Amino acid sequence: MKVKVISVLEDNYMYLVIEESTRDAVAVDAAVPKRLLEIIRKEDVVLRAILTTHHHWDHARGNEELAQLFPGLQVFGADERIGALTHKVTHGQELTFGAIRVRCLFTPCHTSGHMCYFMWEDDSPDAPALFSGDTLFVGGCGQFFEGTAEQMHTNLTQILGTLPKDTKVFCGHECTVRNLKFALKVEPENEVVKEKLAWARQRDDEDLPTVPSTLQEEFLYNPFLRVTEESVQRFTGRTDPVEVLRMLRSERDNFKKPKERPNPQAMLAFDWGLFGPFLEKK
Repeated sequence: MKVKVISVLEDNYMYLVIEESTRDAVAVDAAVPKRLLEIIRKEDVVLRAILTTHHHWDHARGNEELAQLFPGLQVFGADERIGALTHKVTHGQELTFGAIRVRCLFTPCHTSGHMCYFMWEDDSPDAPALFSGDTLFVGGCGQFFEGTAEQMHTNLTQILGTLPKDTKVFCGHECTVRNLKFALKVEPENEVVKEKLAWARQRDDEDLPTVPSTLQEEFLYNPFLRVTEESVQRFTGRTDPVEVLRMLRSERDNFKKPKERPNPQAMLAFDWGLFGPFLEKK
């Protein structure tokens, strides 16, 4: 099982998971079809399915176009709002693509229909992979747009947090430096946070991805997975894990909000080449 990390839009990731013996492939969060098609051609694989973590445009916008280009393409997700959806999946459901096994993990909060995908191959020495969308990030977690702190606590502790510790975490966005700056504010004496932040800054300077991390690493520096640690509780002024998580998310939402960013729809239109005819006019 080979995972291609594909950077798109401002800070999104989509992924192409390749079954190396058959050269069949599964895409995760196919937001930009043009870029995905380039990788498919370069890798000389056949796209069999799309796994969509949630319905937001920057994760699901390419589904309809790809479904038209590949008749019979299967599109999996847990939310009826996902475009071109052919298979609605449920928590714990398992899928098979050649040697690739997938377990669907329902993690509502960022959206009410958010699904993560845990992948592995039987009898493989390679570590399993988690495609966590906007639930778990390197050093952080997703915003609670359609859910509660209680839900996110369940997601992080009972669903994702209990996966094998060597699981590789492939998240939906490159926001590691920002997340770890906040983690350092939460735990200024945490040496692992300092080391990971220095590493992430170097990767960022070199325009390289910080994914994947591992679940084991996340428990060392991700404050949202460390809600029972005394240092994190001290920062929030709370001891109940759910309340600690709620306070962390509130503090993170107000932490050095980025300056005005370009309109994301406009950026996507540029990516699709929709402005081309206008730009070519004299």
